[in-house]
Order: sequence, then structure tokens, then C-alpha cells
Amino acid sequence: MSDTLPRVRVTAQLRELRFDAGSPALNLLATIGRRPSAGIERLTDVTRLKTWAEGIGYPLAEGEATGDTLAELRRLRDVIFTVVTDAMAGRPLDVDAINAAAARPRLVPDLDNLRWTAPALTGALARDAIDLLLDPARRTRLRTCDSAVCRMVFLDGAGGRPRRWCSMARCGNTSKAAAHRRRGQ
Repeated sequence: MSDTLPRVRVTAQLRELRFDAGSPALNLLATIGRRPSAGIERLTDVTRLKTWAEGIGYPLAEGEATGDTLAELRRLRDVIFTVVTDAMAGRPLDVDAINAAAARPRLVPDLDNLRWTAPALTGALARDAIDLLLDPARRTRLRTCDSAVCRMVFLDGAGGRPRRWCSMARCGNTSKAAAHRRRGQ
């Protein structure tokens, strides 16, 4: 078997936004598909940003879905990815950037119109990542998808055997089918 990663065909499913990583911060990490190989950007524009924010339950206030907000979330995504993967690998953590983002203002609840500002959203996502890493039970349930082309970080369920794939319907079936084909050759 070759050590090179398989060529990735960019499909509509690969471009779909993911909301199944187990936490809002991990769902932010999932806005890049196929991170180690192809790096498929799923958070491509402000329309997708609005859809993603609504999908994680943090709808943005009118005028908050801007190019600047998109760029800020992409930067935060890189920071969270580094901190989370370093924590999973047992490496020392560079926490300055995530702590700075977490210090952002919190959302002031307004039951008439629960909408998030960009600073409140980035602060909430950074705090979610910090909460995830500070909770020993949740931290030990962090996993990376076993698919060589996916490698999505997700929070495994609290019981049973640890999952190997981010989703059985996506990477699990694909990996099992590829293994079956290799055995048959």
C-alpha cells in the first residue's frame, strides 16, 4: 500500500457544513474538510457564515455576517485547532490567543431577538473550546477521525466503544468499502 494520500474528489457532500462534531468550537473546526490533504474550505462566504452560525444555534445579528467576521472566525478556527490538537497530543499549549478571544464580551440575553454580535460569537466559541479542554471527562473523549483524508476532530459519545470515524455514514462506510476492495484485489 502506498504512503501517499488518495486523491480527493470534491463533491457536494464534502462541501456541506458539518454540525456533528459535538460542540460549537469543534463544529468551527469542521468548517474545513479534508484538513490534512486537500483543505476544503466550507466557510466560503458570508452567506455560508450566516447558515453555519444558525446551524450551531448562534444566529448572527443583522449586519454581523461580514468579510471581517469571516476572516476573524477563520483565524480563531486555526487557533482552536492548534490548541485542541496540541492538547490531544500532550504537547504544551500556547493559550494566549484563545484566552484573548475568550475574553471577548458575552452575549447580553434579549428574549425578543436572540442574535449574536461577531465579538460575542468568537468569545463564546473560544470559551467553548476552553471548557472542553478543562473538563477532564470531555477532553478524554476528543477523537480524530480515523480516515486518512478526513481527520476531523470530534467529541465521542459518553458510553460504549470509542468511535473510529467522525461519522459512520461518511468516513466509516467509505473506509470499510475501501478496505473491502483492497482485500479483494
